[in-house]
Amino acid sequence: MNGRVIYADFEYPIPLGGARILSAHVKLLAEAGVDAYRWSPTPGFRYAWFDDSGVPTLSGMEIDLTADDLLVVPEISVLPGHDPAPGARKVVFNQGHFLTFLTSGAEGRYPDFTPDPGIWTISRESVDVLSRAHPYLPTPLLIPNPIDGELFRPAARRVPSIAWMPRNRPAESLLLERLLRADPRGEGVELRPIRGLSHEQVAQVLADTSVFVALGSPEGEGFGLPVAEALASGCLVAGYPLGGGEELFDAPSAWRVPDLRTGLLADRALELVRQPEDGLRAEGRQWLLDRYHRKTTTDALLAAVDAARTCRAARPRRRISWPGRRSTGRSSCPRWRPWRRRRRAVDRPHRAESADAEVTGTLFSPPVQGGPWTAQGPPPRPPSPGRCRAAADPDRCC
Repeated sequence: MNGRVIYADFEYPIPLGGARILSAHVKLLAEAGVDAYRWSPTPGFRYAWFDDSGVPTLSGMEIDLTADDLLVVPEISVLPGHDPAPGARKVVFNQGHFLTFLTSGAEGRYPDFTPDPGIWTISRESVDVLSRAHPYLPTPLLIPNPIDGELFRPAARRVPSIAWMPRNRPAESLLLERLLRADPRGEGVELRPIRGLSHEQVAQVLADTSVFVALGSPEGEGFGLPVAEALASGCLVAGYPLGGGEELFDAPSAWRVPDLRTGLLADRALELVRQPEDGLRAEGRQWLLDRYHRKTTTDALLAAVDAARTCRAARPRRRISWPGRRSTGRSSCPRWRPWRRRRRAVDRPHRAESADAEVTGTLFSPPVQGGPWTAQGPPPRPPSPGRCRAAADPDRCC
C-alpha cells in the first residue's frame, strides 16, 4: 500500500513551533521515500518565518482522497460530531495535550471519527496523559521532535546575557525583567526579551546567550521547543517544565523552577549567568542532540505510518474539505485561537542584525506571511480561507 500521507495545516501567520514541526514531518517523510504532503487552503502558500523549502504541498479548500491515503489532522481541528474524512484512515497529531478538548469538550467519544484514528504526539508526558484520556483508542505513538543542531549551535564567543520569550506570559515577563534590572548581580548583563524574530534570527540570538529562561505557556507545554533549541545552542536553561517539557529538564545544563516562582527564577538565572565555561554547556548540547534529531524522528514516523496503514478503512468519501472548515461551510479558522490576545509592548525586542521585525507602539498584531509588526489600534483580522475562498456560504465564517 503506497497511498499518500497528507498533513492538514492552518497557515499560522506568526512563529509557532507546531507549524514548523508539522512541516518537518512532511519533509522527513518525503526524503525517506513516502508520498507525503502538507495541505493548506491557500494556493501556493509558503511560510516566510522559517526555511520552508523542500516541503511538498497540496492546496485548495478541497482535495480528492483515495482509500490508500492517510490524513493527519492537528488536535485543534477536532470538532464534536464532525469527521473530516468518513471512512478514511486518519491520525490526530497532538502537539499540545492540554488543548485536546478545547474544541470538542470533555464529554462524549473523542474524536467522533470512523474508523478510530491513531494518535501521534511529541513527549512522554503527552503519551501518558492521552492514553488515560481516551483509553479506547490505540496507544498514542511518540514522535520525538527533530532539533536542528546545525542551525542551533554555540557561537565562538558568549555574551553575559539572559534571554526569554515573553509572548505567552507578558505580565510575568515584565515582572521578571524588573527583578533582573533591579538586582545588582545583573550589572553588565544584557537582557534579551525575544519577540517577533524568524526561526533563523532566534538561532542567532541564542548562539551567544548565556542563560535562557523558560517561561512557556500558562496552559502547559506539549514539549517546549524553545528549551530544546536553547540547549542545542549551548545555553544554560532555567525555568518551568510545564508538563510536556519535563523530560528536557533532565539535561545536565537545565534547572527546574516551580511555576510562577518568578523571584526564584530570577535568582537562578543570575546565578547561572556568570557560570564559567566548564564543559557543562557542551554536555547539555550533546545530551539534547543524542535524543532529538532527524534520524530518531524519521524512524518513529515511518513506524507510525506503517501502523496507521494497518487500520481497516472503508471506502472514503472521494472529495473532502479542508479540516478547518465545518461541514456547514463555516470555517474553524485560527482567528479564535486562545493565544491570540492583545498585549502591551513597552520596549523593543532584542534583534539580531538581520532582524526585520520590531514593536513600534503599544498594541501590536502578528505579521502576516512575514510582514512587519504593526501598531495601529486593535490587531487587524487575518485573511480567513473560509471567508475569502470558500465557495459555499463564505459570510458564515466564524
